[in-house]
Amino acid sequence: MASHTTGLFLFCVSVAFSYVSTSPHVCSNSLIPGAKGDQGEIGYEGDEGRMGKNGPPGHPGAVGDVGSKGDVGHIGKMGPIGAQGDKGNTGLDGPLGLKGKAGTTCDCGRYRKVIGQMDVNLGKLRNTVKFVKNIMLGLTESDEHYYLLVKEAKRFTEASMNCELRGGILAMPNNIDINRLIADYVSQSGLTRVYIGVQAKNTDTLIHEGRNSSRDTDSKPLKDFPAWSQDEELTSSSHNASCVELLSTGTWSHVECDMAMFFICEFPKSRIRG
Repeated sequence: MASHTTGLFLFCVSVAFSYVSTSPHVCSNSLIPGAKGDQGEIGYEGDEGRMGKNGPPGHPGAVGDVGSKGDVGHIGKMGPIGAQGDKGNTGLDGPLGLKGKAGTTCDCGRYRKVIGQMDVNLGKLRNTVKFVKNIMLGLTESDEHYYLLVKEAKRFTEASMNCELRGGILAMPNNIDINRLIADYVSQSGLTRVYIGVQAKNTDTLIHEGRNSSRDTDSKPLKDFPAWSQDEELTSSSHNASCVELLSTGTWSHVECDMAMFFICEFPKSRIRG
């Protein structure tokens, strides 16, 4: 645009100069400007100028407004499982089930034979177990108790304590059958006498040693079954010994409590099974 303007200006000056130089009224020695011409037409838009230099940096802008509230964060990880709660109440009974199909008729003849043979085998097994207990383990038994002959010579107090450590007490033959059973046990073992759990001041006052605590019953005189020999009954008033031995013949005899001899322990079957 600037170049077009410059060209137009030079053109006007050239025309004016030619006009003045050709006029007869003008002195050839002086230039007199002519009248102001009409306004020319608007020139064409010029080319875009070159980019100017970068200006100085501007002042810092004002602090912006507080931003809006952000979105809610993600859900965190699940915490550890809590302790188990109390057991709930028992639920209601469910409905009754459907009636089952009728069973088939049993041909029980052959099964009775099998069951009978099983009973025979079971009886043999019981006898075998009894043999193991009586022979291999050295036990004998009644309906309610097991009896163990301990072949360790000890004084009466030590023998009683030894039976307690084994979970039993010194044996007490409190009826004819048990007395005979223990006596035969002693005889079959090749012995002649053992300690039993009885203490006696005389033939009329007997106390079962070992049953005077919380084991079975309180300490009580045993008057129902004395098995004294005739010699003991004749000389009972002169005896100072308070302990009792069982002879292989099945009779009882006084003995000094400091004497060391073998003894028999008694164990209730219910405790052994438990």
